[in-house]
Amino acid sequence: MGQLSFYSAEAAPPALGDLAGLLCARGRVIGFGRGTAARVSVELADRWRAGALATVCAELGVLARLGWSERGLPELGSPFRADLTGLAAAWSHGGTKRVPAGFTLDGRALRMWALAAGRWEGPAYLLGLDPAAPETHDPLLRVLTAAGLTATVIAAGDGEPALRITGRRRLARLAELVGPVPSGAAPAEWPVRLGA
Repeated sequence: MGQLSFYSAEAAPPALGDLAGLLCARGRVIGFGRGTAARVSVELADRWRAGALATVCAELGVLARLGWSERGLPELGSPFRADLTGLAAAWSHGGTKRVPAGFTLDGRALRMWALAAGRWEGPAYLLGLDPAAPETHDPLLRVLTAAGLTATVIAAGDGEPALRITGRRRLARLAELVGPVPSGAAPAEWPVRLGA
């Protein structure tokens, strides 16, 4: 069984691979110019997520801009960059989003996923999935399960697909992995130890 590494601002420097956490949610990566550049964007349910994610992206050296999706929701996107082509190649196949073979989450990518699409629903923490890419749901479930964060694929109360994490130990592990509430995040939506 694999182990996720803990989030720690001091442990490892932020890396562009952390953006994979956005792709676990409603993120998209689009290549341009025969693979010479790519951009990442993510549709978000709440505007606070855009501000918090823009701060994290800036730590990665990616200046992301806020726009609006076709559905009228906040959408954060990067410019086209040559250094995002590896992410585009790994996460897309024939224009379809896919979870790369051998993909593993670390605390930083999981933190990005929680910022993009994490929320509480009752006593469970949900990590939102991409409804337009149902073929990614089971592989992402396996990635979490292999790392010791057992979850269930569900349709959340709002009808959106999500991975549902329950249980005091699993929720405590999730809270340790994603670290403290990031600047600009809604504390009520962040994973914390129950009773904390």
